[in-house]
Amino acid sequence: MMNRFEQALISNMGSFGLELPPETVTQLAEFYSLLTRWNDRLHLVAPCEPEEFVVRHVLESLLLLQHLPPNAKIADIGSGGGLPIIPCLIARPDLEATLIESSQKKVIFLREVLNRHSLHAVVVAKRFEDVAAPDVSFVTCRALDQFMRKLPALIEWAPRGSTLLLFGGEGLGKQLTNFKQFLVPQSEKRYLFLTTD
Repeated sequence: MMNRFEQALISNMGSFGLELPPETVTQLAEFYSLLTRWNDRLHLVAPCEPEEFVVRHVLESLLLLQHLPPNAKIADIGSGGGLPIIPCLIARPDLEATLIESSQKKVIFLREVLNRHSLHAVVVAKRFEDVAAPDVSFVTCRALDQFMRKLPALIEWAPRGSTLLLFGGEGLGKQLTNFKQFLVPQSEKRYLFLTTD
């Protein structure tokens, strides 16, 4: 299964504009292996084949990299299974992140991943509404519960002048009319939405 993941990553990364070195591919495969082991208990992501996980979760997450300058500081909201932020931290060790996740069980998983990969990140075990926004220039969010309802609060919460990078479908796009939108490669309805204050 590990082999299928790595092969899928290598064969699909070009369509996402990526050229990942072999050691990054190996680390991403280790992350996938860890996540699948925890997934039965924690329901971090919907079960899927390695090839689908590569495209739908890892490569989609890595689309953020082209929008993040060197040494960028990021807050990731509703980190859950570590998407989109963990693949980005693995591929770009210069990045620093604050992972904000309210589920205590998922926080344990996230801390395990960060320790295994020695990533520059801290986990905050609270809802974003209950913490002050950290000193970051970017805010990411991919799978927050009740995203549409919480979106106005998230935009209000984000530090002034920060760039928001949000993943979603066409419904979200109708709410984010002032955001730039980029269609996710190999997808018909998934977008990365981006704005600056």
